[in-house]
Amino acid sequence: MDLMINICVAIVSFVAMEGVAWLAHKYIMHGLLWKLHKDHHVPHDNKTFEHNDSFFFIFATPAIICFAFGFQDFSIPFWIGLGITFYGLAYFFIHDIFIHQRIKLLRNANSIYFRAIRKAHKVHHKHLGKEDGECFGMLWAPLKYFKDVKKNVS
Repeated sequence: MDLMINICVAIVSFVAMEGVAWLAHKYIMHGLLWKLHKDHHVPHDNKTFEHNDSFFFIFATPAIICFAFGFQDFSIPFWIGLGITFYGLAYFFIHDIFIHQRIKLLRNANSIYFRAIRKAHKVHHKHLGKEDGECFGMLWAPLKYFKDVKKNVS
């Protein structure tokens, strides 16, 4: 039973991270720390490193702290850290590999889900400045993008 509770904690943490990522993206990356995020919205040829990549360390910090407090006895903080880490991995695969093709994998992923996520991200990137942005989430796009790509498939 404890294992099921712990797995549920990790899953809830993973799902909650989409909300955390949305809030951080809208109010921190497009706000206080725009200086670090700005180069991600400017077209460039350098695919190896952006200042925006610094957010990896910022978002990894809570997971590291949770692991440090929960690793000894695999208590709740450990499972929260696991959920955060899995979200970070999913973010890496969706954002860096699938959408921005920083590593040439997942090029042919063409499901309705992947097409909706890609379209929402393109809409986000059409704004080169920090204001007037939209679609700040990563793993879930507004329903209108799912409806739009589904309509274009039919």
